[in-house]
Amino acid sequence: MLPNVIWSRLTLHKLIPSPRSCQPNGANEEALQYEIKELKQKDLALDQEIAQLLSEGYSLEELEKHISLLHEYNDIKDAGQMLLGKLAVIRGVTTKQLYPEYDLELSD
Repeated sequence: MLPNVIWSRLTLHKLIPSPRSCQPNGANEEALQYEIKELKQKDLALDQEIAQLLSEGYSLEELEKHISLLHEYNDIKDAGQMLLGKLAVIRGVTTKQLYPEYDLELSD
């Protein structure tokens, strides 16, 4: 499985929020400069991790495909969790109590 940081970096351009139209109360230039510094450090770390993965033979297309598959997996898992929850309500039990019946582990 690919690290979440890869998904974050590769899809960052899709998720960048629009600029804030107003600053929260109490925000000052020093706090904003600190936030900018932290974001730049995170950006550098993400670039380094991507470079490492590329040097290990991964391609951007492959990484994006893995990300897409992870999204699909998570959507399916969420639907399964929702169904387990509804079944638990109908039976008057917790979802945790249903896991053994369906050979699921709590870490699933």
